[in-house]
Amino acid sequence: MGKRVILIVMDSFGVGAMPDAPSFGDVDVNTIRACMSSPLFAADTLAKYGLFSIDGVSDLPYVLQYRQTHKEPTVGAYARLAEASRGKDTTTGHWEIAGLISAKPFPTYPEGFPKEILDEFSKRTGRGVLCNLPYSGTKVIADYGDEHVKTGDLIVYTSADSVFQIAAHEEVVPCEQLYEYCRIARDILQGEHGVGRVIARPFVGTSGNYTRTSNRHDFSLIPTGDTMLDLISGAGMDVIAVGKIHDIFAGKGMTEYTYTSGNEDGIDKTVHNMDRDFNGLMFVNLVDYDMLYGHRRDIDGYAKAVAYFDERLHEITDKMQEDDVLMITADHGCDPAYTATTDHTREYIPLVIYGKKIASKNYGTRETFADISATILQYLGVKNTIAGKPMDI
Repeated sequence: MGKRVILIVMDSFGVGAMPDAPSFGDVDVNTIRACMSSPLFAADTLAKYGLFSIDGVSDLPYVLQYRQTHKEPTVGAYARLAEASRGKDTTTGHWEIAGLISAKPFPTYPEGFPKEILDEFSKRTGRGVLCNLPYSGTKVIADYGDEHVKTGDLIVYTSADSVFQIAAHEEVVPCEQLYEYCRIARDILQGEHGVGRVIARPFVGTSGNYTRTSNRHDFSLIPTGDTMLDLISGAGMDVIAVGKIHDIFAGKGMTEYTYTSGNEDGIDKTVHNMDRDFNGLMFVNLVDYDMLYGHRRDIDGYAKAVAYFDERLHEITDKMQEDDVLMITADHGCDPAYTATTDHTREYIPLVIYGKKIASKNYGTRETFADISATILQYLGVKNTIAGKPMDI
């Protein structure tokens, strides 16, 4: 068996505001600090791997108190990483983790999408458009669901992120038809209006009781350059994508992929893949932190989800081979205690690295998320022709 790297993204698990956070509208944001305020928070295994030793985390009140009763040595390597790209969204964060820095932010639409975009979209789908404003995903179906069911018009909305979201009832617009509408929108939204993601948001239920389903699907822009996925698969190695990784990279550079219905399913599939004889990278996204708890500003839910993952980590590490490396990180913040908005927050991300041959070391604060890809490429023996500086693990 060759070398294997398991890279898990805890979607939105930021570790404190970056210096430029106020320019993104984020003041004193800190996702991990918010989670630590909940009695449901627990992260003993992640702490052992170095999470509580990271710059800016090690001096949080929860950690200082934790250290008084927990004296176990750190067995992993760890770092805090700054985002070099101008953004705080899923696509930008994941692309940078994979070695592609976005100097120009994706376009956002705080006042809705231009008339010419929606006219073209309606012309090609044959359906009208409702809403066209930044909106909460749960509130938008509550406010516009009845009209959608009555007319068949599509609910189009956005957020502070670069997204074009289409909500439709599964009995009015079957999922495959909704996905086709998203492909149409993706084809329209290029160039100047090239949003990071077009997202299908199907829902079910009756008036007053509409709920979103797990049949969400993202349609991202194709990455504007090579990423570590291209370099690793181009070297003849495996790139296994779990969760929404396939959508974030528009399938580019991966050798196989599987979707997940949430964190539990994502962890199950990661554990299952550990029994396989692959050589290269397994890239996993656990989305519930962001989608179910961060945006909904549910501190206890977020904290409980962190504790659940921490409790199950041993199922992954128990299956690790001698040369396997586990990396756990995030792609941005989404502070559940920050009530000024319900959007992502501009934060540093954590990185913990664990393996049987990994020495405990503090790699400090890094200049870019791309140092993750540089480290992975160096470890796998693949020449790095993209951004980032490796950590010598």
